[in-house]
Amino acid sequence: MRMRSGTALAGVAALAVVGMALTAVFGPAWAHGPTRQKVRESIEINAAPAKVWAVIGNFQDMSWLPPVTKTEGEKGNEIGATRKLTLTGGATVDEELYKFDAAAMTYSYRITSVDVKVLPVTNYSSTLTVTPSADGKGATLEWAGAFYRGFPNNDPPPELSDEAAKTAVSGLYKAGLEALKKKIESGS
Repeated sequence: MRMRSGTALAGVAALAVVGMALTAVFGPAWAHGPTRQKVRESIEINAAPAKVWAVIGNFQDMSWLPPVTKTEGEKGNEIGATRKLTLTGGATVDEELYKFDAAAMTYSYRITSVDVKVLPVTNYSSTLTVTPSADGKGATLEWAGAFYRGFPNNDPPPELSDEAAKTAVSGLYKAGLEALKKKIESGS
């Protein structure tokens, strides 16, 4: 079948108009769900970067994080290593190491299992990095995370919203960094 170019262009234009109309009618129903949230916290520690790394660089030891009462894991600092954190009150968080670079003093891990009532996030990943401080007299520890809120659909309850997720993660990071600073600087 052979069409004249004017007829073909008219057909394409008609399809475009139909597509725009469908988008206008059904677009709101197709509204996207949650967006990936990011939190980045850092702290200056009056200690050599190597000293800070010596405390945080073992994926199998989260004793420096206040709510953690026990860490159990397998495979040390190998990619794919796992750990189970037991928190005050008995809740647990399962995590997996997916990047580790001792020379650069950084590692990344993801949560593989957590109750959103404990930490209102899903699809969570995080990176800890130690660098020399800007003045060269100590270290900077940065903890950065990316995640989705605990409720995957539109209209989340307040306790599983984007804001609740960011507040919880930021609070956890700040508490952890402050505790680590105190531990390292006091020598305990």
